[in-house]
Amino acid sequence: MSKVKDLPIDDRPREKLLLRGPQNLTDAELIAILLRTGTKGKSVIAMSQEIIAKESNLAQLASKSSAELIKTSGIGKDKSATLLAAFEISRRILSQAKWFSQKKITSPSDVADIFIPLLRDEFKEQFIVVCLSSANKIIRYEKISLGNLNSSVVHPREIFKTAIENNSASIILIHNHPSENPEPSNEDISITRKIVEAGKMMDIPVFDHIIIAGSSYTSFVERRLI
Repeated sequence: MSKVKDLPIDDRPREKLLLRGPQNLTDAELIAILLRTGTKGKSVIAMSQEIIAKESNLAQLASKSSAELIKTSGIGKDKSATLLAAFEISRRILSQAKWFSQKKITSPSDVADIFIPLLRDEFKEQFIVVCLSSANKIIRYEKISLGNLNSSVVHPREIFKTAIENNSASIILIHNHPSENPEPSNEDISITRKIVEAGKMMDIPVFDHIIIAGSSYTSFVERRLI
């Protein structure tokens, strides 16, 4: 078995990245840099090539949980944690690049573009409140709850506390469906109406409630549910 250090410099992932730039590395070479070492009888490059071949592409690999990654030969807890961290960084960069651009929110699709990368691979439901300025730009967003959506964990008090603390002119509600079913449940509709009514009393309107389901979304405004 040839070791990475025995390869020509141009074929060593780290050296190749520094010489030619990260855009010139293959998917397997980028994964090899993260994994750092191979296993007995197999170099890190060979192991990374097998992983990419098995999962078809990086997007598929990035959707795996820690338990699923550890099932792969040569990936233990440390390597799994490194991969998960790298994938989460990429998702946050993709989302925050749009968020920090100070783009004015003009439609449900603007919001979906920002939050789909953050929520589509989550295994549990998350409820998020997005605080908007008077110019319809995102001031901040905060996670209000984690787990199945119900009135006991999503309360208007917590939502509008966040809105007031951030001087919000209005808010948008977001939660994800790990099942990738975009249809709002009766509970979703009930909670939303309760929050909308509370917003009227607080003079902080709820512009929309968006369900993220995989790479698709449902807007309560577009469906005329609020």
